Amino acid sequence: MKMKNWTKTIFLLSMTLMILNGCKKEETTTDNRPTVTDIDGNVYHTVTIGTQTWMAENLRTTKYSDGVNIPNVSDDTLWSYATDGGYCDYNNTPANAAKYGHLYNWFAASSSHNLAPAGWHIATDDDWATLATYLGGDNVAGGKLKESGTGNWTSPNTGASNETGFTALPTGYRNFNGAFGGLGEVAQWWSSSEFSLGRGLYRSVSYDAANLTGGNYIKSSGFSVRCVKD
Repeated sequence: MKMKNWTKTIFLLSMTLMILNGCKKEETTTDNRPTVTDIDGNVYHTVTIGTQTWMAENLRTTKYSDGVNIPNVSDDTLWSYATDGGYCDYNNTPANAAKYGHLYNWFAASSSHNLAPAGWHIATDDDWATLATYLGGDNVAGGKLKESGTGNWTSPNTGASNETGFTALPTGYRNFNGAFGGLGEVAQWWSSSEFSLGRGLYRSVSYDAANLTGGNYIKSSGFSVRCVKD
């Protein structure tokens, strides 16, 4: 009987310690914003805008959600002639990824391996259209998505309020010929939607306008990527 009581006491003490440790972890959390984690372990803040939940940061995974590695393509010629998924960092400088995320070609953004974390998807052109409509149309949506101020954006950063919490940064791009440009001036995101055999659809914001523009471009170009919750 004494042994049973002693066992019960140990069990109760163990449970108490587990509860206290759990409470301690919660108390040390200083950021209560919702997050999502990709297969590489990168953690992203998320934001709900209208009926959609978006990542509030650009994607920076080096693997598809099924664990397949995405090639890091630094060579200009290999980048130009790519017909499969690839990524790079602006100016092929890995330190840029922590702030701006990776630049992906359209093949990666649209891959059946799924670039987005489980339960999420790469924004389609329709997703972007829904976002723009909720924000009052293309003419003003860009300003509501851009990080405000000129700490990262080139002046005048027209119309930037970041009232959505989307926090678009001027990540620049990598052209289909391998050349980099636009850092500080423009953010461009691939959608997973196709325009034609050689071109995909994208969205863009710029330092000198408040609008969210759309267009199509050569699939081997490198743009940022944002994900939307399924």
